[in-house]
Amino acid sequence: MKHLMNNEKHYITLNNYLKDRFNKKVYKIALNGNFTCPNRDGKISKLGCLFCSEAGSGDFSGNKELSFIDQFNEIKTMMQEKWADGYFIAYLQANTNTYDTVENLRKKYYEIISLDKDIKIFSVATRPDCITKEITELLSEINKKIEVWVELGFQTSNEQTGKFINRGYNNDCLVKAVDLLNEFNITTIIHIINGLPGDSKDDMINTVKFLNKLPIKGIKIHMLHVMRNTPLEKIYLQNPFKLLSLEEYVEIVSEQLTLLNTNIVIHRVTGDSPKELLIEPTWTLKKFVVMNEIDKYMRKNNLYQGQKNSY
Repeated sequence: MKHLMNNEKHYITLNNYLKDRFNKKVYKIALNGNFTCPNRDGKISKLGCLFCSEAGSGDFSGNKELSFIDQFNEIKTMMQEKWADGYFIAYLQANTNTYDTVENLRKKYYEIISLDKDIKIFSVATRPDCITKEITELLSEINKKIEVWVELGFQTSNEQTGKFINRGYNNDCLVKAVDLLNEFNITTIIHIINGLPGDSKDDMINTVKFLNKLPIKGIKIHMLHVMRNTPLEKIYLQNPFKLLSLEEYVEIVSEQLTLLNTNIVIHRVTGDSPKELLIEPTWTLKKFVVMNEIDKYMRKNNLYQGQKNSY
């Protein structure tokens, strides 16, 4: 997929990847399936991951009080003001979207993929400890009708940091989930967070090296957000820890990209949170500035995705 890199983007963006495949704009419609999470309902913990918002990292997803069709049409109408003609990714975003019985999951999944004829991809955000063989078989069944992506929150390969943020599973759990999904030919995308308390620059680089050895097809790179009404807020306000500056973040992400295989699509190089919820770092609110700074840094230093990949 090296042909998808160009003079402006020195890495394989999701936008370029989708345009190359579908010859049309493809955008996500984030839905809320009103799921919970084993890290919130007491099965593992009631605390949740320290950084996770009350919306279960679905602050920009649909209104869970609405039906799937109403959520879909509401967001579709907004999106079509920007892009009148395009295809869709139906994205179950908030909380853990494989955390239910197979029967209930089947009902919800089939309802979603039937919402619109222009849905080309069905993407499911979840946790690696909520991937079982039975659920993977269901996803495989749907994958024969419409392309399925599974997004797994991982955040860091530093086991000690994983414990600190109350992740609730170890690295081996992720490896087993990725291998199982790959066995059933399901595209896997991994979320990581830079700037977690306890993670050094080397830890952030090592997270990418760890993932690069797995059969993943995509990655989302985020900066840590300290958000209101999260356990992390209390920790930060009581004893503020160092957060990455924009310059530090740009340098780290650029180095991470140079290590990643060129068969991995870069879904995100930054993320945002609702302005009213964000405490720090406020520079993350300017998402396009962050993206532009990464592009400029990579161009200036002649850096490309995969050029330092030795795996």
